Amino acid sequence: MQKSKAAKLVLENGVVFHGYSFGYEQSKAGEVVFNTAMMGYPESLTDPSYSGQILAFTFPLIGNYGVPSSNVTHQIADFFESEKIHASGVVVSTYSFEYSHWNAKQTLSDWLIENKVPGIYGVDTRELTKVLREKGAMKGKIVIEDADVDFIDSNAINQVNIVSCKEVMHYGNGKKKVVLVDCGVKHNIIRCLLKRDVTLIRVPWNYDFNTLEFDGLFLSNGPGDPSTCAETVEHIRKAMKRNVPIFGICMGNQLLAKAGGAETYKLKYGHRSHNQPVRMVGTNRCFVTSQNHGYAVDNTTLSEEWEPLFQNMNDDTNEGLKHKSKPFFSVQFHPEAASGPTDTEFLFDEFIKMID
Repeated sequence: MQKSKAAKLVLENGVVFHGYSFGYEQSKAGEVVFNTAMMGYPESLTDPSYSGQILAFTFPLIGNYGVPSSNVTHQIADFFESEKIHASGVVVSTYSFEYSHWNAKQTLSDWLIENKVPGIYGVDTRELTKVLREKGAMKGKIVIEDADVDFIDSNAINQVNIVSCKEVMHYGNGKKKVVLVDCGVKHNIIRCLLKRDVTLIRVPWNYDFNTLEFDGLFLSNGPGDPSTCAETVEHIRKAMKRNVPIFGICMGNQLLAKAGGAETYKLKYGHRSHNQPVRMVGTNRCFVTSQNHGYAVDNTTLSEEWEPLFQNMNDDTNEGLKHKSKPFFSVQFHPEAASGPTDTEFLFDEFIKMID
C-alpha cells in the first residue's frame, strides 16, 4: 500500500470527513457537489461546468481505468471535454492505485498532480451524499495535513468568464455557419456539430456575435450562476430579432430563458448524473439523460410566447423550453453525452433541419 498524507474534507456546516491525499498536495476550497455516474471521471473532471466545485464521485471505486492521452487534434481534445481539469478538487471512497485500460496513459493521481488539483480518498461518500442531499450543496474545502484555507462562494464568482475561450475560434468548413457562444463548452458538443457539416465560429461568452453573419446560434453549457452572464443575455435578445434558429444546452437553456423574460433559481443539490429521466412535454416519450447543473428555469415565469419542452420525471423541474412560433429551443440536459446515454443526440439534427 502506498503511503499517503492525511487529508480531510471540511463542510461549512462543520461536518468533517477524514481521508488521505492522492492528488496535488495543496489545500483548496469550492462548492461541494456529487455525481452519481458509474463511469466517466476523465470526462467529468474536464467538463468546464465543474469550475469552482469540489466533485465527489458516489461510485465506490475510482481510478481503475486510468486516464487517456491529453492530445489535442484541430483544437479539440481527443478524449477529454476540454484541455484541462476544471474541478477544484476530487473526493472518492476507494482510489485504485493500479489501472488497466487500452488507452490509459497515466494514473488519475498523476493527472491530478499535473493539473494541480487536490484529491482525497477514504471518504464515506455515501454519508457525504446523504448530507448534501439533506442540507444542499455547500461550501467546502480539502485540507491537506492541516494547511487550512478559507471557504469561498464559487457561485459569487463569474465562473463562465474563467472557462470561456478568450478569442474567436473557427472549426470546419461546412455549408452553414453556426456561432457557438462559449460559456464553458464541452468538446463533444463541438464534435457533434462538426459531424453535421457546419462551419463553427466559437466566440467568448461576452462577445457581440451580432456583428457576424451566421445561419444558426448555439448557446453552450457552462458553470455557475446564469445571472453572471447578463451581457450574453442581451446579445441573445438582439439575435432573437433576426429569427435565426437558436439551440441551447444546459447553461444555454437558462440564458435563452432569461433572454425570453423568464427567471432561474438554484436547485438544492443540482442534477449531476447519467440517469436523469426526462419526458417530452405533451407526449409519452421519455429519455435517459446526462446532466450537470445547479440552477434551473422557473416554469412559472415563462411568458405566453414560450412553453416547456422537457420535464424532469424525478422532481418535475424544467428540462427545456421552446418558442411557440419562432425557431428557438433549448434543453437542460446534455444530448451530446460524453460520457453518458446518447438517447437525445437527435436534437442536433433538429437544429440543423431548422437551419436548412
